[in-house]
This record gives sequence, structure tokens and C-alpha cells, in this order.
Amino acid sequence: MGCKVRFGIMSTAAIAKDVMIPAIRRADYAEVVAIASESGKAKQAAKELGIPKAYDSYDQLLDDPDVDAVYIPLPNSLHAEWTIKAAKKKKHVLCEKPAALCAEDVRRMIEECEKNGVLFMEAFMYRFHPQHERVKQLLAAGEIGEVKYMRTHFSFYLQDRETNIRMNDQLGGGSLFDVGCYCVHSTRHILDTEPVELFVQSCFDPHYSVDLTTNGWMRMENGVLAQFTCSFDMLFQNEYEVVGTKGKIVVSRAYRPDVDGGEGRITVATADGNVREETVAGDQYALQIEHFSRSILEGTPLLYSPECMIQQARTLDACRTSMKTGAIVRL
Repeated sequence: MGCKVRFGIMSTAAIAKDVMIPAIRRADYAEVVAIASESGKAKQAAKELGIPKAYDSYDQLLDDPDVDAVYIPLPNSLHAEWTIKAAKKKKHVLCEKPAALCAEDVRRMIEECEKNGVLFMEAFMYRFHPQHERVKQLLAAGEIGEVKYMRTHFSFYLQDRETNIRMNDQLGGGSLFDVGCYCVHSTRHILDTEPVELFVQSCFDPHYSVDLTTNGWMRMENGVLAQFTCSFDMLFQNEYEVVGTKGKIVVSRAYRPDVDGGEGRITVATADGNVREETVAGDQYALQIEHFSRSILEGTPLLYSPECMIQQARTLDACRTSMKTGAIVRL
């Protein structure tokens, strides 16, 4: 394998061309060697981006012995199929979130990857920005006392709805899967606990049957209450707030600090009236690639376990059940 992980890119999607390929090139232990598309766009993309190999099918890319790992930004409904196919070809898999449309599929993906000795990671890039570890340090130090509540929000106004795959229910569209999954994931990560019950309500698009806005609350194992909002129908916001007995912490660039040059912002306000702001810089996409690549090269564990991915999927399953039935769901 050498000193760098050789990536094949399975799609010419904008996130691959504009975000992930540049991030792989910023990482020290990774390189892009091939790209594939079944829409006939691979050769042009390879020419524009300076990628050595281009394939007109994903199977051809998986058969390339020079590809060590694949990045999968395909529609959500295709994640399970192509992760399993990649694992059978002994390729490590970095797959866009959500890993799959249900927990059972995530289990199958994990089992296939483990059986074939390859790593599999869900691409929650926000997790690799150092601002979140700083928040956890502040909480552990008791800066805001005992944590009682967490609120998360991720939204943007979706344009061109007639042609956007996010509006296709059959492909796993909707705001919960697209941006709400970050809210759920960050709540679990920052509070370091799992939900035991939840209730979710959504506003659905009448033509496309996907949720445009979803709001939910979760009761966590440690007693903390958590609320989340995600939407395709609101202005761009990406933040979370943790409230304790002695103060609160607000992270105003929680999921996309890259749009502000990679600079995260943490505001700590305490009951005695003190307010301070910290900035934390980081290249979350490149850090994600670096971590995944080093784990492959060095045989070290990934930051979050397969069980963590299953728990994330179980929570999203419960959210979808609640949003469709109008009932509280206990996990």
C-alpha cells in the first residue's frame, strides 16, 4: 500500500469534486488515484481534476488493484449496496452520512467489512473539528455546572427542488437524513450518552413526500433533555447550545466552520454575568481523511466504533417512526 492510502471516488457529485477530493489532497497520508461515474462524467471530471484513472462503472473502479479505499457520496439509498460490494473487493470504505437508511442495513455493512478485514467509517466530518473536544473539556471542567439541556439546529434554504435528489423520498431524501442526522449525532457525541425516548414532528412537502422541517426532543440516558431542529425551509444556521446549572455554551459554527475559513466559535456564558468567546481553527474534512487513512496504514482503531454507527442508525429509525406515527418512541 505504501505510505499513502490510494482513494477511488465513487461519483462525480459536487461534494466529491468541490470538497472531498481537495481535502484528500490536503491530507498527508492520502491521494486520489481514480474516479468513477455511471453518468458518463468520469473522464471529464478526471481531466479537470488531474485524476489518473476514470471509469464508467463503479464495479470497474472496485476491480482496480491500485485502489485501497473508496469514498462513497452516492444517494443515501445506495450506500448499503455499494459499501457491501466495496468490502467484498477488499476496499476500505468512507461513506457519506447517513451510513444507510436503517440500522439493519448498517449492521450488514459492518459485518461485511469486518468479514473482509476492511475499515468502514461514516463521514461525519464535523466530528473531527477540534472545537467539539474543547467543548467536552469545558463540560468536564464544570464550566457551566451540571448539564441539563442541549439544543441543536442545522438548516438551509434548499433551491432547485425539482431537480435536487434531497427531495427524492426513494433515494433517502428529506431534512432529517440530510442535516438532522448531524443534530442527532452531535447530541449523542457531546453528551456521551444515548437517547432512551424521543418524539418527532415534521412538515412534509406535499409533492415530494419528504420532510422539509423536522423538530424533535430526546430524553437521554443520563436524564438530560435534548431538542433538535433541521430544515430545508429556513436560512442557513448550524449551531448547538448546551445549558447547565451555572451557565451555557453556544457553538455557532458547529457543523460547517469550513464556510468561515475553518474557524469554530465557542461562547461561554456563566451565571455570574461573565461571557467569553473562544475561536478554534481546524480543517475538518482533511482531518477526517487523515484519521481514516492513518487508521488504515497503522492498524489503529477509528474514533467511533461500529456500535456507535448502529446506535446512530437506531436513533434515526426511531425518529422516522415517530414522525410518521405521531407517537413517542422508546429505544
